[in-house]
Amino acid sequence: DGYQRSQPLPSSTPGLSATPAGTPQLPISSGLSPSPSPTAGSQAAASYPIPTDRDSIVKLQIFLDLHTFSPGEINGRWSDLCANALQKYQSANDQSGTGQISERLQQEFAKLTPYTSYQARAEDLQWVGKSPLNPAAQARLKKLPYPSLIDFVAERFHTNKDFLRSLNPRRNLGKLRPGDTLQVPNVTPFQIESIKPAEDTAPKPQFGGRSIKIDTKRKSLDLIEGEKVIASFPITPGSKQLPAPVGTWKIVKISFFPFFRWDRAMLLHGKRSGDYHNIPPGPRNEVGIAWVGLNKKGIGIHGTNNPDAIGRTASHGCIRLTNWDVARLALAVTQEAKVDIF
Repeated sequence: DGYQRSQPLPSSTPGLSATPAGTPQLPISSGLSPSPSPTAGSQAAASYPIPTDRDSIVKLQIFLDLHTFSPGEINGRWSDLCANALQKYQSANDQSGTGQISERLQQEFAKLTPYTSYQARAEDLQWVGKSPLNPAAQARLKKLPYPSLIDFVAERFHTNKDFLRSLNPRRNLGKLRPGDTLQVPNVTPFQIESIKPAEDTAPKPQFGGRSIKIDTKRKSLDLIEGEKVIASFPITPGSKQLPAPVGTWKIVKISFFPFFRWDRAMLLHGKRSGDYHNIPPGPRNEVGIAWVGLNKKGIGIHGTNNPDAIGRTASHGCIRLTNWDVARLALAVTQEAKVDIF
């Protein structure tokens, strides 16, 4: 799949191993193997309310993210996306999906350190640059980079610029430069530089037993192995004008750093025209850094140029995830996998 990992992974239950954010990591473990999860037999009867203070919410969001039950952006605010991720995690780990915090879960996420530091590097600037908004002008570029260094750092640590500003109130993040150090969420970083462009990746037969279920009402995508949910991600599932196509489909293509065919007629009405622009790849390409194409023309699961909007706004018939989540998903599935949209 074009990726290499510098250290072996755990091999027990699904998710990501909890690694300090300063440690070099790829966007995902393709085996989706996490640190051990609390089990049903270890659950105490006591339950705790959802935390209300920022740092405790961040810890719980990080815990879910590390186990590939993504809450979306790490931002210290509880939301429907977080509640859905918690219920999915509990149900997948033989716990009642009540959304309440068990004593064991409280102990697990309380151990986490919510923040770490990141020093911006000169090589980060290769992912930063100015891009026009006009599709015709974009099509003349070689890539669509992040508009600023703080955008790069925000996506790297699964968060947004506003939250980074709240963590670093004394720093002008609009003037962030290589060598500057700032506080960031202590998640496994999304290392965009580790992703190699690929028109279509080689099949991964070891993932032949995996499938995807997409719930357009709950705005969630579940990755299934056998009968077990091993990961879940928040999504934006189409719009009223162009809803995500309900039915059973299959994956036919998995691309990294795809071009995007910008066609107004396709975006508005779902029909291709001869008036289009080929938008170059990059994190601010409209389909983000990965495309998981389905056997329905023009429809796929993909990333985004606006992670703040995931789970909250509409797309053009496709299934949209954050770039860090779609990278994890695209590495963990293979062609011919079944995709149920309902």
